[in-house]
Amino acid sequence: MPHPTEKLLVLGGNGFVGSHICKEALNHGLTVTSLSRSGRSALSDSWADNIVWHQGDLLSPDSIKHALRGVNSVISCVGGFGSNSHMYKINGSANINAVSAAAEEGVKRFVYISAADFGVVNYLLRGYYEGKRATEVQLMNKFPYGGIFLRPGFIHGTRRVGSMNLPLSLIGAPLEMILSHARLLTHIPIIGPLLIPPVNVTSVAKVAVKAAIDPTFPPGIVDVYGIRQSSQHVSS
Repeated sequence: MPHPTEKLLVLGGNGFVGSHICKEALNHGLTVTSLSRSGRSALSDSWADNIVWHQGDLLSPDSIKHALRGVNSVISCVGGFGSNSHMYKINGSANINAVSAAAEEGVKRFVYISAADFGVVNYLLRGYYEGKRATEVQLMNKFPYGGIFLRPGFIHGTRRVGSMNLPLSLIGAPLEMILSHARLLTHIPIIGPLLIPPVNVTSVAKVAVKAAIDPTFPPGIVDVYGIRQSSQHVSS
């Protein structure tokens, strides 16, 4: 159990993955803060009242320094889709700025939610994947002993879209069960990478928080199989 004064900053904590990470961190007794361009989450859930919400833009690094004060570890869930230039800016430049700012402020550990390699999809979404990988390189440069990047595939769970709950697990959970036992299929040329199993958002949240607070958690890549395995050994 972490010391109650241990402070975690979640970048993008009002999103699908970020909100689950915030809830998981609160379950561990952490002091949890979050930063995003919109600030406080629009969610009316009671857990949101226990988060300190900051507003800032990772593309303007000076606007996020206040949120990094006294922070022990950072988890970034920031990402997005659009044109290749926009995707590189959001997935790459914004997160690269965050990694640099965190290192300058003396943050000990930095966890980044990256993405699995999907082969041909990487080419179709070049800006997305080039941005993700550029952030990984920066993370290893700035946090060689405390930088961890998770590479999940499709993340499923119940996703809030406006006032509606979108049950992504109706598709994701059966696929995860089937494909997780067919790892050799991912080595098939061209189509193999498309068969990487989905992973539940709760598993991603559990491993991200563990990586952020456990000094024995090894730095570097955690692929989807590592996420599934590690999450089974985490208790909230």
